[in-house]
Amino acid sequence: MDTLTHGLFGYTMYQCAKKEGASPDSKRALLFMSLVSNQIPDIDVIARLTETGRIMDQMWHRGLTHSILFIPIWATLIYACCRLFFNVKEKRLLYLALFGVALHDFIDCFNAWGTGLFEPFSSARITLGTIPIVDLVFWVLFLVGFILAFVKKNWPKERIYRLVALGMLLHLSLQTAQGLYVEHRAEARYDRVELAASFVPWHFQVIGKKGSQVELSEATAWSSGKPTVTLASREETDLRPLFAQNPKAKVLYEWSPFVVIVNDEGRLGIFDPRFYRNGESFVSEYIEK
Repeated sequence: MDTLTHGLFGYTMYQCAKKEGASPDSKRALLFMSLVSNQIPDIDVIARLTETGRIMDQMWHRGLTHSILFIPIWATLIYACCRLFFNVKEKRLLYLALFGVALHDFIDCFNAWGTGLFEPFSSARITLGTIPIVDLVFWVLFLVGFILAFVKKNWPKERIYRLVALGMLLHLSLQTAQGLYVEHRAEARYDRVELAASFVPWHFQVIGKKGSQVELSEATAWSSGKPTVTLASREETDLRPLFAQNPKAKVLYEWSPFVVIVNDEGRLGIFDPRFYRNGESFVSEYIEK
């Protein structure tokens, strides 16, 4: 998910927690823990400051820092900061930090970019593709809760934001159930199927590959849709010259579930068809001939 959505999850988590009788320092520690735990796995963006980081970008982002292995590490670090900065030693901060970090990691698995949950033991990206990276439904649900909490000051904030959290969970569940059904239905037509959620709720892009042909189609749970784009992949192409001249291409090849290979008079390259928009994919790597 995007940074803002992770932040909204963190603030919602803070508002859902019981704060009755808590000291000001305890509340500040709780807010700090909620926001940081829902953001800290994305600290891997710092790797982009190095040349190796820029080459390995797609493998490193949402890689080791998003793994199950790092969940207790981040949570312990956040808890230690709460004790150091706020002198608060409540054990619930540790447990909530574990939940916040895990929430970040697992929610990222629901969009097409995927997450390296099992790094460093496996470089596989776990991706369902059922939720867009920017999901406006989450934003709307949070906004409704924020407005209600502001207008209805006599209503307990905990209850309001717990309803917001429940609404988010229901949206995630319904959207994912429909997406998995759409993907299952498409598997009968292709050798390989991937899913990319649309920004419109309950709408998905199906990316199916059969042989050297890749088809993109729009679909919902109630309509399969006809292919809107057909792409030919030059599967017989030797990609070693591409990998030798453009190391990022090899990273992309390993990161993507499958790629479309381009080999024409002007260039040699690959692209991820899940991100194909307006005649090209914004996740691609090429070399000029």
